[in-house]
Amino acid sequence: MADAPARLRVDKWLWFARFFKSRTLAAAQVSGGHLRIDGERVSKPSETVSPGDVLTFPQGSRVRVVRILALGDRRGPAPEAQALYEDLTPDSLPEAESGGPRPTKRDRRAIDALKGDPADD
Repeated sequence: MADAPARLRVDKWLWFARFFKSRTLAAAQVSGGHLRIDGERVSKPSETVSPGDVLTFPQGSRVRVVRILALGDRRGPAPEAQALYEDLTPDSLPEAESGGPRPTKRDRRAIDALKGDPADD
């Protein structure tokens, strides 16, 4: 039994590593089919992970890719949680630029005047 690698539920590991505020939120993300372990879609929070597995999942507006380095035995402080994984998320993907704040009514009229919008006639 000592030769068997240690394993941990994926929802519990995501909570230990502080990717989600609660284990329930982590389980909901997995149940929704939004998590991949080594490229395979997972939909059961009881799926187990071990060191060396690569997880891919959305978090906020970006997709996270992490390699599990350790399993951990508790939800500790942030530095302890960051030691559980290696972040492989590519930084080369630019964030979508919104182009700044929405134009005001005055700006909109100026844009329409430049375009020669027939609605002004």
